Amino acid sequence: MTELSGAECILQATISNCVEFQGVGLHSGASVSLKILPAPADHGIVFERIDVEGKDNTIAATWKNTEVSPLCTMLRNAHGVSVSTIEHVMAALVGCGIHNAVLQIDGPELPILDGSAQPFASKILSVGVNPLPSPLRVLRVLKEVEYRSGMAVAKLVPSSKPWMTFDIDFKEQAIGKQSKSLCLSNGSFVRELCASRTFCRFSDVEAMREQGLALGGNLKNAVVVNGSDVLSPGGLRHEDEAVRHKMLDAVGDLGLAGMPILGHYIGHRAGHAVTAGLIKTLFNTSDAFEIVPCTREMHDMLPGVHASLEEIELVA
Repeated sequence: MTELSGAECILQATISNCVEFQGVGLHSGASVSLKILPAPADHGIVFERIDVEGKDNTIAATWKNTEVSPLCTMLRNAHGVSVSTIEHVMAALVGCGIHNAVLQIDGPELPILDGSAQPFASKILSVGVNPLPSPLRVLRVLKEVEYRSGMAVAKLVPSSKPWMTFDIDFKEQAIGKQSKSLCLSNGSFVRELCASRTFCRFSDVEAMREQGLALGGNLKNAVVVNGSDVLSPGGLRHEDEAVRHKMLDAVGDLGLAGMPILGHYIGHRAGHAVTAGLIKTLFNTSDAFEIVPCTREMHDMLPGVHASLEEIELVA
């Protein structure tokens, strides 16, 4: 592995100051508070369950801690302490270029807020990003890897830039078939994806609640569709908001690799479990990737570079 000289060295980053959020969990319906605090170099993203006592209450945001959970991404440490619905805040951290942070939370599920990553990204960018005295490394995809589950498939292929292509197909006319391809460089995450909200079909709401899910969901923190109708007040933020949100989720789930990824993610009907399976497949295929020091050229391509608070779309 080639090391860079001090003058060329691209540094890791953390958030400049603490930011706080209060809300309810999408699935639990329970009130919850979250703080995102600065962390030192090589710390990574770590959740801290401050309501848990008597055992390890920290959960590293890594693919190794991923646990299969319906409709969200859940992490669990070796002592059984879990945190769920992490995908939106993870997407905001990736999209704003944060590599190290402590996320203190007083419950098992993150607040859903408005159903997107925008509230997280807005506060992160409002306080800014601090460099840390340790070099940043990136994961560069060297050959195609793929993970399938039924009709869903996700793959990573080599690319000099972080690209994402996604397509979905729902029978509801309000969603239907949607596809989008986006280079995640130059702050495009905050411009194009971070405001897109989670969505569901009205026919699924009752079934989810019977399973103890979506207890905190409402028309203000999710897009609910019924046939050709969008039931949420104000309608859609984008015509293709559904596929944009799927891409937002994938950005957050890919963040569990623990470092920026230079590669092209391609998802077809993919959800959290499929992306988790893809990351596991990648790390279990040793010749499919390399971890290298981040060069200036690589750095300029990363999602958080040039992310700007002014570019976050102002939506209700």
